Amino acid sequence: MPIYEYECDPCGCCFERKQRFDEEPVAICPDCQGKARRVINSVPVIFKGSGFYITDSRKGGNPESKGGLPSGGEQKGK
Repeated sequence: MPIYEYECDPCGCCFERKQRFDEEPVAICPDCQGKARRVINSVPVIFKGSGFYITDSRKGGNPESKGGLPSGGEQKGK
């Protein structure tokens, strides 16, 4: 069940409630019995992995210059 944050307009009290999605929002402040409203906050989004940047989709160039092994699959000089 998600936790929703509420704020009371008259007294400024902030409180949280664990509620199901289908439950009605809390309308009354537990401290002063004033009108409470649900606070909507933005959620941070973090992109991890490849494919999110314009440089990840570029093609071309020399594949050996990207740090890969030579086409024979063996390292030379060792």
